[in-house]
Amino acid sequence: MSLRPVTIIGVVISMLGGTSLGVAAFWSALYYEGEAHHERVLVSAAREIQDSYVVEVDADDLVDNAIRGMIDGLDGHSAFLDDLALVVLEEETSGRFGGVGVEVGMEDDHIVVHPMAGTPAERAGIAAGDRLMEVNHTSLTGRSVADAVEDLRGEPGTDVHVRVRRESISEPLDINITRGTIASVAGRMLAPGVGYVRIYQFDRPTHTDLEDVVEDLQREGSLSGLVLDLRRNPGGLLDVAIDVADAFLIDGIIVSIDGREARSQRRFYAAADDIVAGAPMAVLIDGFSASASEVVAGALKDRGRAVVIGSRSFGKGSVQSVIRLGSRALKLTTAHYLTPSGHAIGDGGVTPDVEVTQKTNESRQAFDQRLFDTAIAELRKTATG
Repeated sequence: MSLRPVTIIGVVISMLGGTSLGVAAFWSALYYEGEAHHERVLVSAAREIQDSYVVEVDADDLVDNAIRGMIDGLDGHSAFLDDLALVVLEEETSGRFGGVGVEVGMEDDHIVVHPMAGTPAERAGIAAGDRLMEVNHTSLTGRSVADAVEDLRGEPGTDVHVRVRRESISEPLDINITRGTIASVAGRMLAPGVGYVRIYQFDRPTHTDLEDVVEDLQREGSLSGLVLDLRRNPGGLLDVAIDVADAFLIDGIIVSIDGREARSQRRFYAAADDIVAGAPMAVLIDGFSASASEVVAGALKDRGRAVVIGSRSFGKGSVQSVIRLGSRALKLTTAHYLTPSGHAIGDGGVTPDVEVTQKTNESRQAFDQRLFDTAIAELRKTATG
């Protein structure tokens, strides 16, 4: 399944001094009934800035800033993507990026890492809960999680040095890691007959990788249950999320999209196959499960296909379309999505069937084990009716 991209036609506005500014203009629809004055105001403002501002302003910068200003007045999920931001977005959604294979989060005001199974970070000795202090000898004090992720990523085969602090060791640890190719799906056997699949984000290869991981688990033995972990999954591509939910459903609605335009009002239905042949499922979510993860969790919950365990999801129920403007783009909210029951995900997220939250002073490992134990118990309860 795929969503058709939205195409916006750019209107070229000629500026004073012969400088042509390519502006993605939404004003063309306002030409009738004498409303073209909106465009004239925009052009007049640009002309005054170019003529009168204390220093000369680059025309491209002026256009970029004008578009950013328009976007900033919308919701928090729409954005203007310049050349670099567009490249980063395409890299993130194309799948299998270069990195060390860690989840990065903020815990108790510290940047904390948790290695993904079978990744360079795990092989190099990074442990769950390590506090990240430096990347390539640059301190992370005062920097964000996004900064840490950017520093850790890089071309497969290149080296990165990290300094971490571990609770059980008094002195910081210096660890060199050779970056590798990181997939968005990992799996293992959680208990006899119970498979565990973690999806870290929804990128282009996720659906195929999911099928491959499940096949590997099935080769280890018949699956009597499956735990699908969507915690800390920020989302990704909606069409990929639909394919993932479809992998476990045999019919009915997966998600509905409610947009302003008729072409944005759509329903997506499941095909008649289930890659785990109806084995009971548990889906794990938390407050960082967002967007595409919520589509999957909401679909499997509403269709009665899985018991959802954990804490309420983030509640990002909007669809962003990437609209190309030459080498730049708009990431524009064009629709909202609803679970099969008609619940708007943006209105409070997905509520778990069984709430399990981390206790004060409970370690990440202890919490994970308690969550897994709850999931296994729920699967067994479902299997016995």
